[in-house]
Amino acid sequence: MFGNSQQSDLLSVYASTKPTKKYYWTFSVFCLGFTLDFFDFYLVGFLLAVLGPGWHLTYGQSSLILLSAGAGAILGSLFTGALADAYGRKKVLLASTTICGCAAGAVAFLPEGDWQWFAILRFLVGFGLAGAATTQTVLLVEHTPANYRTRLTGFPFVAASVGSLIASISAATFLHAFGWRGVAALGFSPLLVTLSAIFLVPESGQWLISKGRYASARAVIGRLLDVNPTDLPAISTDSSRREETQPSGRISELSAYPGRTLLVVLSWAALSTAGYGVYLWGPTIVSLLLKITPAQAAGYFVIVALAGIAGRLLLSILPRWFVRRKVCRAMGFGIAITLILAGVYSQSIVFGFPVFVALVAAGAVFFDGGWCVIGPYSAEIFPTRLAARAIGVGQAANGIGKILGPLCLALIAGTGNMVTPRATADAVMPAFIFLGGCGLLIGLLFLLFAPADASERGETGISAPTESGGRAKSLIAH
Repeated sequence: MFGNSQQSDLLSVYASTKPTKKYYWTFSVFCLGFTLDFFDFYLVGFLLAVLGPGWHLTYGQSSLILLSAGAGAILGSLFTGALADAYGRKKVLLASTTICGCAAGAVAFLPEGDWQWFAILRFLVGFGLAGAATTQTVLLVEHTPANYRTRLTGFPFVAASVGSLIASISAATFLHAFGWRGVAALGFSPLLVTLSAIFLVPESGQWLISKGRYASARAVIGRLLDVNPTDLPAISTDSSRREETQPSGRISELSAYPGRTLLVVLSWAALSTAGYGVYLWGPTIVSLLLKITPAQAAGYFVIVALAGIAGRLLLSILPRWFVRRKVCRAMGFGIAITLILAGVYSQSIVFGFPVFVALVAAGAVFFDGGWCVIGPYSAEIFPTRLAARAIGVGQAANGIGKILGPLCLALIAGTGNMVTPRATADAVMPAFIFLGGCGLLIGLLFLLFAPADASERGETGISAPTESGGRAKSLIAH
């Protein structure tokens, strides 16, 4: 190990404390951030349900609008993850939420039929959302006392489902009253996160220690504990005992942990593909299959969003009794079963209710809830100096899923086809079997290859096991 007894004492004090009111103010900003960022992202599905037929878009043009956010997320996550490890988490968080909010709101001012600029703005939304999600996830894990991580770190991800619920309610309520431009203007809402984070979110104490900025780390930990920093244990500034203090953000450093990196990439990509495929195409599918208006389809997706919230609450709580690996395993197989059945019974009605909607809602318990465990798990299997890059790589894989999810239906339906009920009906079953297969992949990965995280190993810091599965030394000793 490296570090010293004084450094260890400071982090041990924080690891064993109960979260204070100031911690919960910071925690509330993360909840708000996930809510509004994902509200922005999911809102486009309802806008496209209006603009696809109204602008006479083909499946190819519609999918380009949807997948452009995924392309932005890939670039944004890699770029912001590296910057966050090198220069700090908070600055990257502020820049990312600003980009996301400005780009999403600007959609309201597009000329009619200008789908190319729509796609460009969605690229910027994806870039900003990836940066915000990366930094919020790492800050959440690093700010939360170790004894409370399995209890608290999943709950801000519940807020992401609240974002999808608000998007559904907003579309169902405001599309008739204010039109698509009025709904799109709600995209400016993430700027509230920027303003809140300026005052309420401090830099990560663990990151500051990893850079040798011990005085700043004591100040941050003192703030979160609501005590005078001078009352906390001192930290030696012996340069021989600290991590590299110069900025280092090379993604290639993750090659020291190839097995875990591959697990993060594959599982995040598969989970994203399943979830975004449903949420981004779902309103259009329901509207066309049931021959109802986009506003009515949004009403059905309120049910899906509520199921997603229930799933996130459930999967946030389960790690208190079951290790995250087992929860992720169940999540993957749950996605596989529900989405494959949704594809098979996509045109069935039981007691006047569409079976497709019921099965998608059941699937949302798993593909929404999965983020509550897979995010903290990915941070905890890497050391602090690599944590943001690890989440950044995961977010890049998430971006791949944001491309594959919307693209699968377009390719199966035929990118040159107009968005019509017949083309949609023919494409739903094979597309949802593909999405269910993504869940099957996740289940198998966590059944066969997932290592223990820090919480499962009973460690108080972010550290990593050896590639062979043995226990490695913690890079920040407690």
